[in-house]
This record gives sequence, C-alpha cells and structure tokens, in this order.
Amino acid sequence: MMELVYTPTREDLADAVRVQMRHGSFRRLRWLLPSVAVLAFLVVVLMLTGPGGAEPGRVALMASLGLLAAVLGPVLPRLVARQMFPMVERQGEHRASVDEQGVRWVTRESEVVGRWQLMARYAETSTQFVLLSADKGGVGMAALPKRALADAGDVDRLREVLDRNATRM
Repeated sequence: MMELVYTPTREDLADAVRVQMRHGSFRRLRWLLPSVAVLAFLVVVLMLTGPGGAEPGRVALMASLGLLAAVLGPVLPRLVARQMFPMVERQGEHRASVDEQGVRWVTRESEVVGRWQLMARYAETSTQFVLLSADKGGVGMAALPKRALADAGDVDRLREVLDRNATRM
C-alpha cells in the first residue's frame, strides 16, 4: 500500500481539469471554442469587406463573441478550479491510500473509497497522476500529486500500481 499526504492547491485542480478536458466529455470544447472564434472573426471580416456598410453593433457583437471564445479555452481550467477550490480547501489535509483494490481518501470532513472499477483510467502530468472515471464522459476525476510521495522511487511504484489496475490515457 502507498500513502500520500498532501494539501491540494488551486494549480493541482487546474492541472486535473486540463486532463479531464482532454480525455472526458469536455474534450469537445478543445475544438469547439477555437472553431467559434475563427468563425466569428471570419464573419467580422466579411461584414467589414462585404458590399454595403457594416452595422457597428453587429460587428462589435461578433468580434466580442470571437474574443470570448478565443480567451475562454485557455482560461477555462483555471476558472473551474477557482470554483471548486473553496470546497476542496475546507477539507484540509488529504491522506490517500493506494493499493490493488483502489484509492481511499480521508480528510477532516470526508472519507471516500474509489475502487479501480470506478476510476479505471488515468493520465500522468509532470506534477501528478489524474484518475478519471470509467464512464465515457470521464466526468469523475481525482488527483494524486507526486509531491505527496515520500521519495522519487515512490513515483515509479505508484505508476506501476496504476498501470496494473487502470488504463493509461
């Protein structure tokens, strides 16, 4: 059994949300938002260069839509993390136990057990392992920060446990 003790940070959450957006049902946003931005800017160009005069109100609306879609993509993980963090922060220190059955998290306010059937997929980032639920949408998500491990060799041991019990994304 491996033990991790850590206090989650906003950056942990943002990193986990980025992973979830790449592999879960939110992955559609990765191409939808840039597509909306490009289309909105093309409409602005057509309005400005087309025959007749462009209505300033419509040009401003489409330009604003394009700008919003272009900016929203990169900042969305941070916005979601900002919304989630107060709930996670109130939990205080997290203790996670990882073994062949699954992961058990204990905090000041809760105790959660996730069997590998529930958290059947994972992705590794430079700072943590992000567990994703088995459902097609990957709605459920949990993170195991590497900094919570006692030494560098534990990162490899945890990766081996995850590889035996979950599918690497």
